[in-house]
Amino acid sequence: MKYLGAHVSASGGVENAPVNANEIGAKAFALFTKNQRQWVSAPLTAKNIELFRENCLKYGYKPENILPHDSYLINLGHPEKEPLEKSRAAFLDEMQRCEQLGLDRLNFHPGSHLGQISEEESLKIIGESINITLEKTRCVAAVIENTSGQGSNLGYKFEHLRFIIDHVEDKSRVGVCLDTCHTFTAGYDILSPEGYESTFSKFDEIVGFKFLKGMHINDSMKALGSRVDRHDSIGKGFLGNEFFRRLMNDPRFDNIPLILETPEETIWAEEIALLYSYAV
Repeated sequence: MKYLGAHVSASGGVENAPVNANEIGAKAFALFTKNQRQWVSAPLTAKNIELFRENCLKYGYKPENILPHDSYLINLGHPEKEPLEKSRAAFLDEMQRCEQLGLDRLNFHPGSHLGQISEEESLKIIGESINITLEKTRCVAAVIENTSGQGSNLGYKFEHLRFIIDHVEDKSRVGVCLDTCHTFTAGYDILSPEGYESTFSKFDEIVGFKFLKGMHINDSMKALGSRVDRHDSIGKGFLGNEFFRRLMNDPRFDNIPLILETPEETIWAEEIALLYSYAV
């Protein structure tokens, strides 16, 4: 079964996210558990936590249907000590918030080398950052998102994801989120039927579908291999409707949160309904 949703607002409190998801007909959702543009936010209150759990139960959202996202400020592969420690502290806080809310995964962008160290050195730092955090938390998996490879961002190759996983000690608490736009603009041809099969066979061979904990379902404003991260509405970008029709009928993507991050939130309900209409 496909569990589609969107990255919904948690404005006014995290407890509002499941309410907002239900309003657009979502069977899954993503949220920020704190302000994604700030290093430090007020802690969750007991009331926030209680109401979030109650609303998830009310609308039928289980932890495996929810894909929280961490702050965009965090860089777990930072080459400098002080910014790295700041990122690690913020990431730990995000993981602890997920623990409090009863969530079992946290999606994050792996990090950037900033042109100061090699890709491999930065990837090793990311692995170390994850290990440090997992030692201080429990039950929540660190879910690495692939990237377009814009600038010095890592994670644009399946091999990067595998390298990080190989350096994580507890393999039961690490996973991957594939973004369709990022995958395409990173250079993986998922548009043609042959390219689609080749790409996901390669993903299974290098990373493994057992590590896939979620997906971001976005069309792309930019072309194959452009290395530019610009999401588009479903069917309006370079990927087009046939790609998403193929995805919706691929059982390899069942039973994980499939999250829209498309730019027009006013049509998320329509996009969710459209995608479900593709399933035969």
